[in-house]
Amino acid sequence: MSTSKFSKMALIISSKLALIIFIAFISIFSGCSKYDSSSNSYGNNNNNNIPGANEVFIQGNSFSPASKTIAVGTTIKWTNYDGYAHTVTSGAPGSASGLFDSGNIASNGTFSYTFDQEGTFNYFCKIHNSMRGTITVQSSGYNPKR
Repeated sequence: MSTSKFSKMALIISSKLALIIFIAFISIFSGCSKYDSSSNSYGNNNNNNIPGANEVFIQGNSFSPASKTIAVGTTIKWTNYDGYAHTVTSGAPGSASGLFDSGNIASNGTFSYTFDQEGTFNYFCKIHNSMRGTITVQSSGYNPKR
């Protein structure tokens, strides 16, 4: 082979090697950040689609989770991830208890309620009656992490 062919081949190889090193560098360091969004006051890891300890997600025409056990004094936050309105209304379809009613929660909207007494509290969506959930409230000594 002539010297010019070796020079061209060396240039191609060095260019490809430089590209591979660049891609490796970007892959390794692209996930590094000083910002830590690992949790908020509701215990939700903002980077996934899993409700935190004191959250209920509204998605796919359902409450997720559909039932939750909490301690007296806990505030639950419902977040609507569907593309249309829902409600969070205490009681059952045709028999709302009047304890809480979010009104219409738009897409990406939220509603919060603090449960200050023990008991089992059923709730539903007035727009989609098949959507139902339950919050069980236990004494203030209840610790769901035990």
